[in-house]
Amino acid sequence: MKEYAILSSKGKYSSFSYGDYVIRFRTSEALKRYTEVKTWDKGYLVVTADYAQLGPTEEYIDLSSILNELLLEKDFLSTIQEVRIEY
Repeated sequence: MKEYAILSSKGKYSSFSYGDYVIRFRTSEALKRYTEVKTWDKGYLVVTADYAQLGPTEEYIDLSSILNELLLEKDFLSTIQEVRIEY
């Protein structure tokens, strides 16, 4: 399995994928794209997101809480070494 995960967005949804896992979550329709992953900490992301009218903005994504809401195991997050942005 890859040691990195992929973060991307399309329309009003973002996706985080790693191995067989694909987590889609709703984001702002003003989000044009993610441009940089600043920090990855086993489920917590700090990224730079480019928004229409706002421009580049620091954004925080807590995947652990998303997985908790979906009642899914989050153990796999600790095996991810890196998160990359791909479109």
